[in-house]
Amino acid sequence: MFVHAGAAGRTRWQRYWAAMRDHPSGVLLAAQLLGILAFPYTSTGGTGRTLVSVFQLVVLALAVAAVDRTPSTRVVAVTLGTPVFVLTIAEAMTTDIVWLALVSQIVHAVFYFYTAISMLRYMFADAWVSKDELFATGACFTVLIWAYAYTYGAVQIIWPNSFTVEGGHQQLTWFELLFLSTTTLTGTGLSDIGPEAGANPARSVIMIEMLNQVFYIALVIARLLGLTLVKFRR
Repeated sequence: MFVHAGAAGRTRWQRYWAAMRDHPSGVLLAAQLLGILAFPYTSTGGTGRTLVSVFQLVVLALAVAAVDRTPSTRVVAVTLGTPVFVLTIAEAMTTDIVWLALVSQIVHAVFYFYTAISMLRYMFADAWVSKDELFATGACFTVLIWAYAYTYGAVQIIWPNSFTVEGGHQQLTWFELLFLSTTTLTGTGLSDIGPEAGANPARSVIMIEMLNQVFYIALVIARLLGLTLVKFRR
């Protein structure tokens, strides 16, 4: 009885591991969504946010390695991912170092944009749609949200008070930057957070993210839906 129970347990965990290995984009999407739920309960730059960020970076690196298996992609992912990991830890250990925060925001943004490009290449590589590629449509979207959130973080460091919250300009927290990026990329509206009057650099980045949302739906979603319909017709 105990032998059968142990074997069944190993088989169950093997199935879970196989599902995670076969659907790295699904794992990445789940990690990003869990991050959105966890960030409100972590401090702005404390240990909690650092742990969540590091966990997401690890999942992100694994997803990049899984969806784009060329050696050059792995080299670039490691080259960009290593300073991102180090800067994430450094930000948690130090405070009020402006240049460190700026470099961290820029490097994070570059890494997330590169990940989004890798996932787009992965989705456009085949003439059919796999289950993981459907997960990748959502995962790539959340990766873009993170990329623009870090871009907004760099913008408000270079041009202080670029954003307003409920009528008053201030430096946004990380979760507020993430909220701004989410509402912009989904096209739901800027809500209570928006660019300050006359903050043209912030407005420019927001405009680019709005256009990114339109292009994403027009190119990625439409193509994958078309390939899915063709598959069902066959």
